[in-house]
Amino acid sequence: MDGSIHLSPASSITFAQKPGTFVLSPRLCTSCSFEVRSVRLFSKFPVEELTGKTVQLTAQSKTSITLLKILLQERFRVEPNYAQGFAAAPNGTAPNGDACLLIGDQALEEGSKNRFPYSYDLGTLWQDWQGLPFVFGAWIIHKSALDPQNRPTLEKYLEATEKSIENFRNAPNSALDRWLERYPVNLDKKIILDYYKIIDYHFTDERKKSLGVFFEYAQKLGMISQAPSLEFL
Repeated sequence: MDGSIHLSPASSITFAQKPGTFVLSPRLCTSCSFEVRSVRLFSKFPVEELTGKTVQLTAQSKTSITLLKILLQERFRVEPNYAQGFAAAPNGTAPNGDACLLIGDQALEEGSKNRFPYSYDLGTLWQDWQGLPFVFGAWIIHKSALDPQNRPTLEKYLEATEKSIENFRNAPNSALDRWLERYPVNLDKKIILDYYKIIDYHFTDERKKSLGVFFEYAQKLGMISQAPSLEFL
C-alpha cells in the first residue's frame, strides 16, 4: 500500500483498496474454471437457510470474505451473522458455528474430512451465477515501480514468473517434492497435484471482465469506496 513493495501476487481486492495506486500484470492472475477447492463454505445448513445463523470468516483473505458476502446477499438473499477473524480450529477439531469460510490448506484439509453436511465451492457459486471464472488473486504493481530505473527489473521478474509457471506445468511432481520439503502440509500429495491442475494463471479477457464485475458488487455492498477501472502494465 505504501510502495515499499513494488510488486506482489496478492488478493485481488487489494487493487481496489487504494484506487489509482496500482496497475495489474495483463497476463498473470490466480483463477480457475468453476471449482477452486481451496475457497469453501462449510455449513451445517443449506446455504439458503443461513439467515440469522453464525458464519465464521477466515482471517486470511479479504477477497474470499468479500466474495462470500456478495454471494450470500446478492445471489441467495440471506443475512447471516458474521464472526470476524476466524482462524484454524485447535487440535484438529471441527470449526464452531453454523458455517465457516476456509481457504487454502485449511479448506483442502476440511474438505477431505466430510464433517459438514453441506460444502460450497465459492469459485463454482460465482461462475454458476455470473457465467464468468472468478479471479482470486492478481499480480499487483505499485505505480512507483514504473519509473525508468525499475521498469527493466519489473519486466524481467514477470517474464521469469511466467517461465516458472511453464516449468511447473511441465514437471509438477518434482516441483511439488521440492516445495513439500520446505513447507510440509497435512495433505496427500495427490490432493495437491489435483488442486494445482485446476488453478489457471492466464489473465484472459473473460477473467478481466469478471474482476470488474466483482469490484462493482463490492462497491454496491460498501466493501470498497469505489469500483476502480482496471489499469494494466
